Order: sequence, then C-alpha cells, then structure tokens
Amino acid sequence: MSTEAGLPGLVGTDHVGFTVPDMEQAHTFFTDILGCTHVYSLGPFPADPALIVDRLNVHPDAVMQEIRFYRCHTGANFEVFSYDSPDQNQVQPRNSDIGGHHLAFYVSDLDEAVEWLRSKGVRILGEPTASSGASRGQRWVYFLSPWGMQFELVSFPEGKAYEVEASTLLWDPRTPER
Repeated sequence: MSTEAGLPGLVGTDHVGFTVPDMEQAHTFFTDILGCTHVYSLGPFPADPALIVDRLNVHPDAVMQEIRFYRCHTGANFEVFSYDSPDQNQVQPRNSDIGGHHLAFYVSDLDEAVEWLRSKGVRILGEPTASSGASRGQRWVYFLSPWGMQFELVSFPEGKAYEVEASTLLWDPRTPER
C-alpha cells in the first residue's frame, strides 16, 4: 500500500491539449514562430457519437478533423485539435473566464525573445514586468497567438525568491532533473 497522497503512479505532465480554429495557422505559429517540432498527426476521424459524447464530453455531432502533436524543447508536449461542432464556442476565453488559461514558456533572455516576437508581428500585451514577493527574480510578459490564445514568456535566470527557504521547489525548465 502506498503511503504517498494523491494519484497512484503519477509521474508528471505528458501533454497539454487545446483546440484551435485553423490548424494550418496554428501549425505555422508553433513551428515558425515558437520553434516547436511537429511530431505526428492523426485524423480525420469518422463520426462516432458514442465515443465523442461518452469519452470526450462533446456534442454528438462534433467531428474531430485532426490532431497534431508538437514538442517544444523541454516540458510538456502539445496536442492540438481541430473540431467541427454545431455548438462550438468561437470565443477565446480570457484568463478571468472559467476555463481561462495560458501557456507559459521559459526563455533565457526575455528582452531578446520579446523583440523576436515583435519582429514576426506577434501582439505583445504591454511590456515585460518584474514579479515581486515569492516570485521576485522573475520577469514576464503575455502575448497572443493569431487566433487570440494567451501565451506568456517568463525568465528567472537567477531563480525566484521563494527558492531560498522552500522545502519543495517548482519544476524548473533550467534544470529539468530537479
């Protein structure tokens, strides 16, 4: 019997999945702008109302057109979906909305990364901000994909303030083995 709390056998995050309105636009963004590697694709899938309702919790007439998998250096992989569905919400959620989210990428030089994105016409939301409190040492800025999905760049080359006295550290892309 395991003495650890939580899900037995949990090792870590494998992937993050999300749906995009235009797969080719997303592919260009992930490969040409962010530098991720397209690993493989699946689909299109035949209509299967039982599978789609029971296992994926979507409308019975939804059709999954394609799935593409990407690897972006270290960290979780991305599973990107393209659906056609009669009840599909076409509005990208904001961080404050239920289900709101963003993907954050660690970069070694935040200013260089921001200038790169700007040179590619990516919309940057404001200027890089320095964190305070437990996250002191980190700088961050949000940016948007062409379809309006929120992304973030973070950088903390000297670490974050909380690390000095913490007994448990957050996973750190600078040192993946930790």
